[in-house]
Parts: sequence; C-alpha cells; structure tokens
Amino acid sequence: MPTSRPAVVPRDVYADLLRDTRGLIREAALAREHWFASLPWERKEESLFELEMLFKGLVCFGNPRNHTGSAKRSPSVAHDFVEETRVMRDGLDRAVTLLRELLGDRDRAYTFSRYLESVIPEDAARSRLVKDQLTQDTPEEALFLLRNALSSHLDLADGMLRLGRVSNRIFHALHATITREIGRNAYFNPLVTLEFRAEFDRIRTAEVLESLMAVESEASHRVVALTFLTLFRALRYVSLVDEYATDPAAARRAFVVLAVLRSDLRALTRFLTRKAADVMSDGLERELLKVPAREIEAKFDRLEDTARRIVALRSVLDTIANGLRIEVRRTYERDLPAPDAGVRGEELGPHLVVATASLRATLHEAVRSLCAELRPLHAPPQLALDEKARRAVSERLRREIWMFAQVLRAFLAKADAMTEEPDLWSSQSSFQFVREFLGHFRAIGYQLVRSSDYERLDPFLAALEQLREIDLLDQERLDEVVGECRDFYVFLEDLFQRVSRRTELDDLPFDRRSAAETLKIYLGAA
Repeated sequence: MPTSRPAVVPRDVYADLLRDTRGLIREAALAREHWFASLPWERKEESLFELEMLFKGLVCFGNPRNHTGSAKRSPSVAHDFVEETRVMRDGLDRAVTLLRELLGDRDRAYTFSRYLESVIPEDAARSRLVKDQLTQDTPEEALFLLRNALSSHLDLADGMLRLGRVSNRIFHALHATITREIGRNAYFNPLVTLEFRAEFDRIRTAEVLESLMAVESEASHRVVALTFLTLFRALRYVSLVDEYATDPAAARRAFVVLAVLRSDLRALTRFLTRKAADVMSDGLERELLKVPAREIEAKFDRLEDTARRIVALRSVLDTIANGLRIEVRRTYERDLPAPDAGVRGEELGPHLVVATASLRATLHEAVRSLCAELRPLHAPPQLALDEKARRAVSERLRREIWMFAQVLRAFLAKADAMTEEPDLWSSQSSFQFVREFLGHFRAIGYQLVRSSDYERLDPFLAALEQLREIDLLDQERLDEVVGECRDFYVFLEDLFQRVSRRTELDDLPFDRRSAAETLKIYLGAA
C-alpha cells in the first residue's frame, strides 16, 4: 500500500538568514522583538535602522578603505584627523539623539545618574552606581549603557576638536573605544558582516518575493536571498544619505553611512565572486547524492535543467558583483570629496545627490537583472519611478553599452591579428586574450545580451561557449565566434543610439571621457 507523501512546508524567505546572521541567543532575540513591538510611535523602524547603521558606520569609518575621495592619501602619522573627527562627532551626536528617542521617558534616568555621580561622596556607592549602569539584562538597559558611553565619547570628540590638530593616535584611540562599546553590547551590536534584522530587513516588493520563491535549490535560494537583502539594505543606506544631503547641518554625517555602504557592498561582491559558486555547486552535489541510482535516468532532464539554471544564475551574480564594484569605486573616487577635504554642508549636498542617483540606479538594475534571470517570462519590478532615477538608469546603461563595445572591438582586433598569422595559435599563451575577453563578457556583456532583446542571442551565446574550450579552438571555430561578435558589435552601436534618444537623456550628451575613465577603473581592477 503506497504511503502518502508529507505535505511540503513553505519556506520562510527570511527566517534562516535572520536567525543565523544576527548573532543573538534565542532569549535575547525574543526580548528584543518584544521591546521593539512595545514601542509606541510609527517611525520606530526608521529610527532603529538609522541608529544601528550609524553604529556600524562609525566603526567602518575608522577604515580608510571605506572613505570617499581619491585613494592617494598622506601617511597616517602625518595626517591631521580634525575633519574625520568632525564627521565622527556628527555621527555620535545623531546616535545620541536617536538613543534618547528610543529610551523615551527612561532617558530622564541618564540625567539623574550623571547628577548622582557628581554628588555621591562614598566610593562604595559610586561603585554600585557604575555597576548598575553596566547591566544589560534587557534591551532598555543595553540602550541606556550606549547612551552613557556615547554621550561621553561625544564630549571627548568636542574636546579633541578644540585642540586645533588631531593626531593619528588620538583619533584611532577614540574610534577604538567606540568600537568596543558597540561590539560588546548585548542587544544592539550590528557589526557582523552581511547580517540582517527582522525589524527592518524586509523586502516589500511583490515581484522580488515571487522571484525569490521561484528558486528551487536550497543553496541557491540562500545565495539569492542574501543578495536581495543586501541590495535592499544598500538602497536604504542611499536613501539615508539622500536625507542627510537635504540639510547642510547634517550633510557631513553622510560620510558615516557611505562608509558602511562601501563595506557592505565590498562584502557582497567578494561573497558573490569567491564563495557563491561553491555554495551553489555544493548544494547541487548534495541534491544529486540524494537521488537513488535507479531514479537518475528518470530525473536526468530535471537535474540537467537545474544545473543549467545554476550556471546561468552564477553568470548573473558575477555580472552584478562586477557592476557594483565598478560603480562604487567610480562614484566614491570621482563624484565625492574625501572627508578631510573640509567641504561645507551646503556644498557637499549636491555631490551627495549626484552620487546617490548613480548608486541607486546601479542597485535597482542589480535587483531587476536578478529578477529577470529567476523569472524570465515575467516583467522585472519597476523600482525607478521618478525622472531623476530613470535618467540615472539610462545614463548607466548607455555607459555600459559603450564600455563593452570597446572591449568587443579590442577582441576583434586581436582576433584579426591572430588570423593573419595562424602559426601564432600554436602557443598556449596566444589564447590569453580569449580568456580575458570571456572574463570581460561575464563582468559587463552577459547582462547586456540577456536584457537587450538581441535576436541572435542563442547563436551568440553558443559561439562564446566554444571559446571556453580554448585547447580545442581551431581557425574555423574562431571564425564563427568572430562573425557572431561582429554582428553583436553592430547591434551594440545601434542600441547605443536608441538609448541615447530616450526622453530622459535629451539634454544630456554622452560623456565619453567619464565613460573612458570608468572603463579604465574596470580594467585596472579586473
């Protein structure tokens, strides 16, 4: 008698990632959730998100690699950190304000405790007071501890700024003590790389949720969920920077959020390029090993289709990672001044607005391209609705078309040179430019081909697949690849003109110099 199959339990899109990455024990997590649910005002999610990202940003700001501006800087020992201290001071000031909001009536206890510290004469009583201030048995007590510590650090920063010059050792001593205070907090420590919080890391776009649920493999599902969550977290960072940009008094605080944005996107691109493929392939291997030998033939087509989907997904993730890496480096190094440049708030605001438009367009395109890969028969989500966002998306697309056209033209020139001297193909080193072209195609070209309705898509991809077998590459196969690449180059030139005629680009001529500098950044880091 056949046994009935157990009902399939739907997967929670976020449950595993939220549980595994936030680093809280079960009791602490439940206490934090109860505390958050009890907060009475509507904007509690925005306040908690801004607070924890300021915590993380203050820590990330201590690493010069997360700063904006040119990578060329003076040695730390000779550098005056007064401007960086001003940025830290502004971040601390805003964090203390948010802590007071979250504590509500309990914030009055802070003022009272400071008063007691100044009037209690007995050391034993002072020791008990300090011990009470260091307890973290509840989220409120953990917030109170941070309120005490960061208020003191704010006073220290104010004192340092009155010195006239802030040395390397003093600045990093302040940063180190702030990092320790945040890192040892029991309930509000957001310093784990690629961690997510149930209170504010929720994807609310239906098309994205449906795309995520379309991923069948458990391992691939986890990779895609992590990617989506990081991209939407990054979009919230960008919105926060935009908000700061509107207020000259708050604009400098944006450097703190930009630091954590760069750190998180660097972590994502490293994961996608170095670990994601192994995670997905290991997951496929586990699924294959679960299939009994007698069922392999019957399930072969499904397993082959799953493997093909994983290969295509990996290509899209590589493209996303490279696109983010190029855009972040270009925006941070070209569009934004360094924190130590001392740019005033009213002058800094326009720089921030330009940067956020470019970064938002890149993040939107990453979400859309991933959704298009996961559900090719459905329209991708419309994330860029306003004119400024559409303009940034079109400008970025036009730049990428031009960039890959230059890469394609260089490949065709090298292939023509090799064709004129066929004996050169006998050397294995002669295939190096083929390998380089395949790398550039994964980084830039793959998504252009998939998203541009190219009518010769299948022959073009099949021809490129032959390039992967460079040990077997002969003149006839090379000629076929070159022919397909020439056709695609013509298509790219036409596509470039069509994108340039879009309404949102009517008054924006193509900046060839900027595109060339972006291509130089890509080639230098590839």
